[in-house]
Amino acid sequence: MGRKAGHAFEDAVAEGINSHRYPLHVEPLSDGHVLCGHPSLRLLRYVGMRLGMASIERASAISTGTLATSEEGKRWLSINGVSVSRCKSDLVLTLGDGRTAITLGISTKQCNNDKPTNAQLYFTTARGFVTLLRSNEIPVSDAALTALRQFCGDAGFRPTDRPGAGADRKTDPRRFFWEEIDSQGRAEWERLFADHQDAISLLLFQKAYLDDPFVPEYLLHKTRRSDSLEQTEVGIYAISELVALSKAYQGFRTREYCVRKGSHKDPAGVRHLAPRFGIIQMQRGGQKQHPEQLQFNLEAGYFYNI
Repeated sequence: MGRKAGHAFEDAVAEGINSHRYPLHVEPLSDGHVLCGHPSLRLLRYVGMRLGMASIERASAISTGTLATSEEGKRWLSINGVSVSRCKSDLVLTLGDGRTAITLGISTKQCNNDKPTNAQLYFTTARGFVTLLRSNEIPVSDAALTALRQFCGDAGFRPTDRPGAGADRKTDPRRFFWEEIDSQGRAEWERLFADHQDAISLLLFQKAYLDDPFVPEYLLHKTRRSDSLEQTEVGIYAISELVALSKAYQGFRTREYCVRKGSHKDPAGVRHLAPRFGIIQMQRGGQKQHPEQLQFNLEAGYFYNI
């Protein structure tokens, strides 16, 4: 249901861009990043302003969201002669001012509740995340990989995989919490997130597929439920400026929490540490389908806080 709602929003934005009568005047924005109005026009004007366009003479958009999740199976699109089978960008936007035209990717997020909620940013495994960092010249040791596999609860790295270690465990026996993972590996991760926060954040926003021809350069985030497109509140950012704002907001830190739901509730007084950096939160997925996945989320309401 969430996927279908997301695709409906992307399709509505693309339809608004494709059906608009051009030219569209681009005026300087004076009301920041959180804007109210039709998301298609807000997005066009924001991107046009960032590109230094006085007016947009033509524009078109294609929604790519159903490529990976369509019921019909994998779909292929051709955008500017490039075959696209999977893409981190949910929209591919082409716009021009009469002299030049540019094609770029847009990542979209949305919330359909009255109050903003967390938005998923990246979903992978401990090994997948380490491979992503290593392939982008951020060194990660095997000790740090082991610690992250403990955090995710990979087979062979769980409390119950150690002889006698899980017998008297009062908390979740399926995984180690951040404060419990190998101390050397944990210290390395905390240094990595502190020293490479911008680079790691950029990878999470832009990288998902090695063969992605359209990495997102902008983020369009519907902040809450709206009754009409014309009254929709959205946050719009160039990914590069969002990464900088995230760093300015806060560096790496941990936040205390306890597990209050499910079959492995914490005993009274037990607290755990949740790692986060900037507006990004990191957690074990824990979903029934993918319990051992590593999940990165955007903090609920970050667009108001930064």
